[in-house]
Amino acid sequence: MTRLSRVGNLLSIFVGLLLFAHANAQTQAQPRFKAVAFDYFVIFDANSVIPEAERAFPGKGADFTRMWRTKQFENCFLRSITNRHADFFKVTEDALIYTAEAMKLDLTDDKRRRLLNAYLTLTPWPDAVDALRKLKASGVRIITISNFSERMLRANADHAGITDLFDTLLSTEVNGTYKPDPRAYELGMKQLGFKKEEIVFAAFGGWDAYGGKNFGYPTYWVNRFNLPTEELGIGADGTANHMDGLLRFVFGQ
Repeated sequence: MTRLSRVGNLLSIFVGLLLFAHANAQTQAQPRFKAVAFDYFVIFDANSVIPEAERAFPGKGADFTRMWRTKQFENCFLRSITNRHADFFKVTEDALIYTAEAMKLDLTDDKRRRLLNAYLTLTPWPDAVDALRKLKASGVRIITISNFSERMLRANADHAGITDLFDTLLSTEVNGTYKPDPRAYELGMKQLGFKKEEIVFAAFGGWDAYGGKNFGYPTYWVNRFNLPTEELGIGADGTANHMDGLLRFVFGQ
């Protein structure tokens, strides 16, 4: 082997090591925050109840699900304003009954049971579990700040086999509030013992992104349905329709 070829080989090895080191540094990027607090619909697909709704009401599943979900949150807002709290599973049932009546559909006891059960067995978004594992592996604490009742949080996590990825499944029912009440967001700080600026709030709804940012959290809107921003004068710190955007925000990439 000539001296020139030896030098060439050494240069190739050196460049390879540099590239490896760069790639390794990227995969081991340190998080900028100590915790991420999730709304549950960032992790679980709200539309995964459509198949059950379609079985109950053929040809109307998507419209039924959309009205049902809208009424859930309308009821939360009304209950919050009037100080008449109920756990979110009750809110979900009330919204279900209303939606069936509004659409003039026959809600039998069996249909009611199966539709409510769909909210205990939601399907995770395809990118959700891998993202949670990456956050967990980096040492980031993972909690929820969700209007879902504790029963709903636990049932869905257990059904998906991801309960161990959460440090805490935190429901706003513990202090009788619903988001976007500031007292609901405050639960995350109290649970974790961290400052606002150390916790990223990951929102599903634009109104929830507004609420989290208004409270003072660094807020990322995982805008799964590509909806427009709420015109309320405050926006999230970042937005994307997938978890990769949230991960880049957390790791500063």
